[in-house]
Amino acid sequence: MEAPQQKRSDSIVIIPMYNECENAAAIIDAVIALPVRFDILVIDDNSPDGTATIVKGKIAQYQGRVEIIERKGKLGLGTAYLTGFKHALKEGYEFICEMDADFSHDPKDLIRLRNTAIEEKADVVVGSRYVTGVNVVNWPMGRVLMSYYASKYVRLITRMPVHDTTAGFVCYRRKVLETLDLDKVKFKGYAFQIEMKFTAYKFGFKVVEIPIIFVNRVLGTSKMNSGIFGEAVFGVIRLKWNSFFNKYQRNNG
Repeated sequence: MEAPQQKRSDSIVIIPMYNECENAAAIIDAVIALPVRFDILVIDDNSPDGTATIVKGKIAQYQGRVEIIERKGKLGLGTAYLTGFKHALKEGYEFICEMDADFSHDPKDLIRLRNTAIEEKADVVVGSRYVTGVNVVNWPMGRVLMSYYASKYVRLITRMPVHDTTAGFVCYRRKVLETLDLDKVKFKGYAFQIEMKFTAYKFGFKVVEIPIIFVNRVLGTSKMNSGIFGEAVFGVIRLKWNSFFNKYQRNNG
């Protein structure tokens, strides 16, 4: 097996996009402008609004900093991240982050995620909406309650010491993604986020939450729906049950 190619940066952020023409250029510009270098990998699921064309313009503008993987259709958030994770591992990145394209996650907080991984020797750093209360702006109250209590429920069932189990703003060290068998990740929607954190926790990796402020998107259309939360709530029972029959052993280092 060939050794991974080492990039000039040790950090990459994976940003799935579908119909994000209003946000694509701005989110890329914001990440590129950070004082710490993060390369960008966009996973586009054949957006009919021209998102990929906008991203390709940014690839030309920021040569060597931005990449895109185009898929043939909407294949699920989880599979988008898994595709991105495998690419990032192959390219030799140490810190592999995920975030939304719609500015619900502040790009400046990428630095805080990475710094926490370094300073606290954390393996997984979660940008958490709920570790210090409820830090959500402009969400309808029903959606806030659904998300908050879904995370409480997941924590109760799994006993995982994470307050925001469905968070999609996360930094992984490469050793975590190398240890988890990415081909065996079962969930494709937002329950994917729970499965990744839970599996990392079961393998004994250090998971740390830092507080962030989550802001509801201003531009574009949300991809969230009640079915997504349904998968998270009901799927976690199967996740916990299966964990009784799995062996979580990893190489030290």
